[in-house]
Amino acid sequence: MNIKRFFAVFKARNIEFFRDKSSLSWNLAFPVLLLVGFSLIFSGEGRSAYKIGLIEEQTLENRDIEKVAIKNTRFIDYVEYQRIDIAIEKLTRHSIDLVVDQYNKQFWANEESAKSYLVERILSEQLQGYSRLKTSGKKIRYVDWVLPGILGMNMMFSCLFGVGYVIVRYRKNSVLKRLKATPLSAFEFVSAQLFSRLFIVMFISTLVYSGCNLLFDFFMLGSYFDLFVIGMLGAFCLISLGLLVASRSKSEELIGGLLNVTSWPMMLLSGVWFSLEGAPSALKFLADMLPLTHIVSGARKVITEGATLSDISYHVNILLLMSVIFLALGAYFFSWNTER
Repeated sequence: MNIKRFFAVFKARNIEFFRDKSSLSWNLAFPVLLLVGFSLIFSGEGRSAYKIGLIEEQTLENRDIEKVAIKNTRFIDYVEYQRIDIAIEKLTRHSIDLVVDQYNKQFWANEESAKSYLVERILSEQLQGYSRLKTSGKKIRYVDWVLPGILGMNMMFSCLFGVGYVIVRYRKNSVLKRLKATPLSAFEFVSAQLFSRLFIVMFISTLVYSGCNLLFDFFMLGSYFDLFVIGMLGAFCLISLGLLVASRSKSEELIGGLLNVTSWPMMLLSGVWFSLEGAPSALKFLADMLPLTHIVSGARKVITEGATLSDISYHVNILLLMSVIFLALGAYFFSWNTER
């Protein structure tokens, strides 16, 4: 090994990195942004251990008086519901652990849920004088609940990184510059990349779901067609986002950072691993701006609640709107050359 040649390459690579101001800035800023984000998300006394649904049908004055007695217990989130049937459905599906109707002095417990049993025992003193009711329904395993999140997260990484790095590599190797000399338009190139990746992602996701279903026998109340449609719309939206992020970038290191800052908030705030029931309103608003939130929520409703496409029309429309915006912006800002 020639030490002189080694250090020449070593020095050249370091100079190349530090002269790339965008990559250097990103490597310095990303850890700080990540720490700030975690501190905001998980600030306070700690994550609550249980969630209780409160029926919001009484007058404001009575509700505040009753709520004080219930809320003396720490590490419990209280989620208010206007409709009692929705709250009980959430309890049946283990999304919350207890439903309390303070106005009519009654509560519902899920006898198949360990958390429901424990929170009932914890609040036994506050619930004295309340009528106890119970729910029934097929128990959903955590693997059934988390399935849409895992599939959606896998689609997210495949769509964003599978498209972003390819476009930047084409641009860096002057492939795009040569394609510019042909009659091919930016919109045609972007659309072809989108539908190619869409076919690959849906093919792989279908194989993964079908294979794992033979092993785990997943819970399914809705239609497989509806699940496929919401998955396809979600993949289309994420690929469009990946094309937009890579529309002008010329550095593989920079595109890696940009794709990370795009994917990390979705992985943390889109309800992939835990429910956002009871989360602060600002956090829910931020999550609602992320495509993966609508993919996971829509697919989860189809799987666990038997929802149809009309029932999840809000998520479908948001994904369609985001797809059109991302694709239009990606085609508009698209650059063939490495020069900015």
